[in-house]
Amino acid sequence: DGKIYDAYVIYPRSHTNEASFVEYFVYEIMPDILENKCGYKLCIYGRDIYPGEDTASAIEKRIQKSRRLIILLTHQLTNCKEPAYDQHIALYNALIQNDTKVILLEMETIGTYEKLQESLRFIIKRQGTIKWKEQHTVHPQSSNSRFWKQVRYHMPLTLKSS
Repeated sequence: DGKIYDAYVIYPRSHTNEASFVEYFVYEIMPDILENKCGYKLCIYGRDIYPGEDTASAIEKRIQKSRRLIILLTHQLTNCKEPAYDQHIALYNALIQNDTKVILLEMETIGTYEKLQESLRFIIKRQGTIKWKEQHTVHPQSSNSRFWKQVRYHMPLTLKSS
């Protein structure tokens, strides 16, 4: 199908110097489980987009070459007035061109979704979210947890090379 990545990961990037749990999750836990243990290939901003590349076109190309979009929902995302460029492009591709499935990971209890942009609320209404629970934080590397099983259920089939 011409796709290189199984999923493009969108997460709120911290503008402070403190590394957040979400960034630890995106750069350490997700690759460990989904890439190392399950054989998926993720595209993560900051890891797979190279310095010197035109960021906007690199993001567009990577999203188009991804089978799924994984969007991490956090309070930072809900309070963000202007969504990140990759989120704009990704949601446009998912909703208007209807060619990419979206997987929403609720990393914190959001409660009401009213502050989220309309396109995200639409996707939540249509398919719901996969909720990260605090108890996962104790053993985040357990790929057999209910959370990771739900994520894998929404991911494309992997072609195991033998």
